[in-house]
Amino acid sequence: MAKMWAGRTDSVTAKAADDFNSSVAVDGRMFRQDIEGSLAHAEMLAGCGIITYAEFGEIAEGLKGILADIESGALKIDPEAEDVHMFVEAELTARIGDAGKKLHTARSRNDQVAVDMRLYLREESAEVVALVKELLRAVLLQAKATKEFILPGYTHLQRAQPIVFAHHLLAYAMMFVRDIGRINDAVRRMNVSPLGSCALAGTTYDTDRTFTAKKLGFDGVSMNSIDGVSDRDFCVELISAFALVMTHLSRFAEEVVLWTSSEFGFVELDDAYTTGSSIMPQKKNSDMAELVRGKTGRVYGDLMAMLTVLKGLPLAYNKDMQEDKECVFDALDTVKACLGIFAPMIATMKPHRENMYRAAGKGFINATDLADYLVGKGMPFRTAYKTVGETVALCIKEDKTLEELPMEEYKKISDLYDEGLYDAISLVNCVRRRTSEGGTGAASVNRQIAFVEEFVK
Repeated sequence: MAKMWAGRTDSVTAKAADDFNSSVAVDGRMFRQDIEGSLAHAEMLAGCGIITYAEFGEIAEGLKGILADIESGALKIDPEAEDVHMFVEAELTARIGDAGKKLHTARSRNDQVAVDMRLYLREESAEVVALVKELLRAVLLQAKATKEFILPGYTHLQRAQPIVFAHHLLAYAMMFVRDIGRINDAVRRMNVSPLGSCALAGTTYDTDRTFTAKKLGFDGVSMNSIDGVSDRDFCVELISAFALVMTHLSRFAEEVVLWTSSEFGFVELDDAYTTGSSIMPQKKNSDMAELVRGKTGRVYGDLMAMLTVLKGLPLAYNKDMQEDKECVFDALDTVKACLGIFAPMIATMKPHRENMYRAAGKGFINATDLADYLVGKGMPFRTAYKTVGETVALCIKEDKTLEELPMEEYKKISDLYDEGLYDAISLVNCVRRRTSEGGTGAASVNRQIAFVEEFVK
């Protein structure tokens, strides 16, 4: 294929250099956005009298034909092309002749690539948000079913205080709500049109950048043409938002791996989201959760790569910026794949209420409630803390839980202990009495569920 930039030199680029320079294998996925941007640009050129409406009609018909043929498979994107933008323009010129050569008037590949990227990432970000909402629906499904499932809450991976499983799940829901906010914020800042910035300095043609911006659904135009073609902040922001999505998925995945182990036994995954062992017939492995946990590193790597590409670049455009697509596309593909598998995995998992409650009965996770009971009797909290610590030590020595320790043993430690403490340290009551906003009590959990439900709507 003849180079669109031919003319400056008669030399033939080495095949290896052509292959190294080509990005069509990566940016070919943006053919729809490239054609969409070109249609808006051509219409603007006609509206400003730079080309005729007849020429615009030829260009529009040709571009729509190319789009239809690529989508149907009748036209394959040439792997020898330098990039998707040059492929589309060359194909257009081959189909309609000189009118096709006028499409690139008052435009550079620099602003063309920048607008295509924003259009593509805007659409794909909406898909990511939809996938996060699907995961939120899965979390809500489980939360509604487990509002009374008591299990230990952990700190330092040690049993700490009793909570309900719904409360634990809803903590992840809050993370995913914030993730959606971050993605939407990044898209809002990204949604300005660089089209018309040309190579870096704007153009001598009397163009209408506002027209193309509105046509393409942007909120406005970039105010500085150099920034318009050299800005890739939006790539960094989106990958950063995706990296945090992956962080939350990875933390969730880690807990799924723990919960499904024999040592915990809190949940069981549907067979559709597990694998077995090639040698151990008893195994049921949480491989999908483990893969999500592992793939998180890929997205972190994409973020670091994108930051590194940009960190030493002078203004305006540099070929280094061609690497932006591999970084952001890989992050995008990875987070979509992980969300796509995680939501149904969570929706179909089976919580084991008995195992959770059994674990909650160990580890003295109602010790804080016993201290609060003594505080209610007038004992200062720090004194109560020490008193309950002595009580736990006695339980350990006697191999008993707080519920099993006889009252006569309690009385040896403090005269403030009485029969009412057994009601105070009941796990059900421990959970029920945590009525503070955001806590694990029923009213709070119901408010959290209602909030997430409304957000998803």
